[in-house]
Amino acid sequence: MDVLAPIRPLPVTPVDEAGLRERLRLSLVAAGYAVSFVPGLALAILTLLCIPLGLVGVGFLLALGVVPATAALTGVHRRMSGRLLGESIETSYAPARGVALVRPAYWLRDSARWRDFGFLCFAATGGFVLSTLPVLLLTTPITWLILAFTAGDWAWVLLFVFSGPLLLAWWVTAEPLVRARARAERAILGHDRVAELEERVGQVEESRAETLDHSAAEVRRIERDLHDGAQARIASVGMSVGLAEKLLQTDPAAAAALLREARETTMDALDDLRSVVRGIHPPVLADRGLAGAIEALAVAMPVPVAVSVSVPRLPAPVESAAYFAVAECLANTVKHAAASRAWVTGTYDDGRLRLVAGDDGRGGADAAGSGLAGVVRRLAAFDGTMALDSPTGGPTTVRMEVPCLPL
Repeated sequence: MDVLAPIRPLPVTPVDEAGLRERLRLSLVAAGYAVSFVPGLALAILTLLCIPLGLVGVGFLLALGVVPATAALTGVHRRMSGRLLGESIETSYAPARGVALVRPAYWLRDSARWRDFGFLCFAATGGFVLSTLPVLLLTTPITWLILAFTAGDWAWVLLFVFSGPLLLAWWVTAEPLVRARARAERAILGHDRVAELEERVGQVEESRAETLDHSAAEVRRIERDLHDGAQARIASVGMSVGLAEKLLQTDPAAAAALLREARETTMDALDDLRSVVRGIHPPVLADRGLAGAIEALAVAMPVPVAVSVSVPRLPAPVESAAYFAVAECLANTVKHAAASRAWVTGTYDDGRLRLVAGDDGRGGADAAGSGLAGVVRRLAAFDGTMALDSPTGGPTTVRMEVPCLPL
């Protein structure tokens, strides 16, 4: 029996084996919660002593043992309560820099450490009461029964005979009391709203900075492509047309040759301009949407690519980011995977675009590489995420998600 299995709502029904086993399990969990009263109270007292003793330096040494011990205890309770509630209770401690003796100064300003202290106070007070009640309601009648047989006193027999209300109360309240304890610990130890918003602001600032850097690099690339390609060819056309104009009267054949060369150079300049435009926003993306653009991209790949993308039309910036993300994944497949086939799937539901790009190659892809790191930057600009699964020997699977609304 998994003692820390998620708590299921238990209806008040006549006693049956399943309900009895579940309530006994929850009572065992409550007993485990109650035991934390002892270390919780001890650590709470020691934590309070650290503050005045810190004025003479002893508190810093004491904190070096108390604070990590508190973190270990709260870590156990996060896992316990998280499993009971069927979710993960996360926290994030601020990094403590410098040598060990100065770390308590950082701990004093860390709200997560103060939440740990709040848990210690709860575990030694209200949490202890919540956890003790189911155990007492169950064990008290059992204790009276044992005393009735061992002590031989009719008082214990009478107490046991009239202990039905206690057992009924245990049957009714075991699950709500254990759930209340787990929820209270989630509220104390989990992220508070301010911390979540601060973390989110930090992520947005980082994403914005990376996006701006990426945009600046794209602008420089476009300028370089125009300068080295179309601009140079157009300048050559101007020179050829100027020479043809001078030779038109004296050497018409040479002038005609220069004009033919200018026409060919103009066509090359147009091709360069189209290439630059495709690098900014592929025309097929505007004409056929994300699904059609990925299908067109797959046709040009040197390895067979199976495409199954069924998504509505999405905002142009999201489609562009998703298209170039898939393009980068397929380019990595061609260059590094030595794959015999690849695939791309895409769906849209619950306000999220989900794309999966994979191949049967040799695996070992690195999410920190420049190509996939660029995919992460593109998606992060829209609160998107990327998850890579590429064990050595393959296959490689890249899962991408972007929250967005259809047009």
